[in-house]
Amino acid sequence: MLWSLTKVVLFVVLVAGLALAAGLLSESGETLRLIVAGWEFTIGPVQAVVLALLVILAVWLLLKALGLLGATFRFLNGDETALSRYFDRNRERKGYRALSEAMMALASGEPRLALSRAQNAERLLGKPELTTLIVAQAAEAAGDRKRATEAYKTLLSDETTRFVGLRGLLQQKLAEGDREVALKLAEKAFQLRPKHAETQDILLQLQADAGDWAGARSTLGAKLKSGGLPKDVYRRRDAVLALQQARTVFDDAASIEAREAAIEANRLSPDLIPAAAMAARGYIAKGDRKNATRVLKKAWEVLPHPDLAAAFAEIVPDETPQERLKRFRTLTALRPDHDETRMLLAELLIAAEDFPAARRALEDVATRAPTQRSLAILAAIARGEGADDTIVRDLVAKAIAAPRGPQWVCDKCHAIHDGWTPVCDNCGSFDTLSWTTPPANAAASPALAELLPLIESRPEPAPEADLSLPDPLPPDEIARRAN
Repeated sequence: MLWSLTKVVLFVVLVAGLALAAGLLSESGETLRLIVAGWEFTIGPVQAVVLALLVILAVWLLLKALGLLGATFRFLNGDETALSRYFDRNRERKGYRALSEAMMALASGEPRLALSRAQNAERLLGKPELTTLIVAQAAEAAGDRKRATEAYKTLLSDETTRFVGLRGLLQQKLAEGDREVALKLAEKAFQLRPKHAETQDILLQLQADAGDWAGARSTLGAKLKSGGLPKDVYRRRDAVLALQQARTVFDDAASIEAREAAIEANRLSPDLIPAAAMAARGYIAKGDRKNATRVLKKAWEVLPHPDLAAAFAEIVPDETPQERLKRFRTLTALRPDHDETRMLLAELLIAAEDFPAARRALEDVATRAPTQRSLAILAAIARGEGADDTIVRDLVAKAIAAPRGPQWVCDKCHAIHDGWTPVCDNCGSFDTLSWTTPPANAAASPALAELLPLIESRPEPAPEADLSLPDPLPPDEIARRAN
């Protein structure tokens, strides 16, 4: 309010001052005479002041006109001027508006509109670090893979956007199933950003699929250093990779390196059953029965498994059934109440032809948890004790229809595997296989040859129980018996 009143007073004072000055000039009586080109002009003081103001205004307008002409010439010549800056600002506003519309269209699920707006923004802004990525994503969403590939390759030319371009091309190759090229792209992306968690996981998966176990172990170590993996999980997965590396070395017939890799895998994760079995075989190859026994007993304490028993049998391959039964007592005494221990002991007693002891050792495993193996062992015991063929055939029929029992099952997709692998063949998950009972609807294996892994390699093997069904009689014999 006070400021408004002040402005009014100042305006009134200014008008009064100008009026007073004009009155004084008009009362002075003096005139100004101008002669231009033979023309004579006589003007009063007030007219002279107005004329001076008009001359100043005309000169100012003339200078501005000359400046505009000069700016236009420089603009046409390509130099930066106020006019060019005006058009640049206008173009920039339109470009950012188009970029905003492209992002909104992409988020709204309108890829075609997003691609069109992104291309306009790319043309108006000339900033590929902002627009090219939107163009690539919009092109991918619209199904224009060629345009998306070109956009990602454009990003490779700038150091600040190179990783983004590599990641986009990597995702494209993974979607196309070109894992060989994807592996090379992942390696380059990992070199640019070794701490990027997604790149680490993708590279580790691709290296495992390609069988590059040494490279996978290196990537796993980088993941540990970046803090993306707990130390206990790292040790377990590193053991899995070391085990698979040992298997590869075995395939190349380089036994010394294989033994060392297998022993290292067992040291990193003693509860890894395949590592324990392979490490034991490595010690056996070196003639070190003591360490082989130690490794297998330690793994058996964690989880009894048929592979451990098979490796334990290889420590002394030329022993009699009685000698083997006596030596295995040190293993079966560790987890005596486990079903695997009971079945193993029953198999050993069957091989030693002590069928009553085999029945006592098996106890109620075949009835409490009937599986192909436990029922087949029970059928072998019944045949060894001289039971009627009908009883034996009934047990064999039950064994055929029974579930197979614990197997290597993926914890993620529940796929069943014949043997342990570091990567699930079905879902591609890493280190997800566990020795457990599969779902009830899983298909049972019809191969009864695998159901009685009686410990072999004895000098004079006892006759094994014949679990096969009797051959059918020929037609003429059936007719003769009927008559």
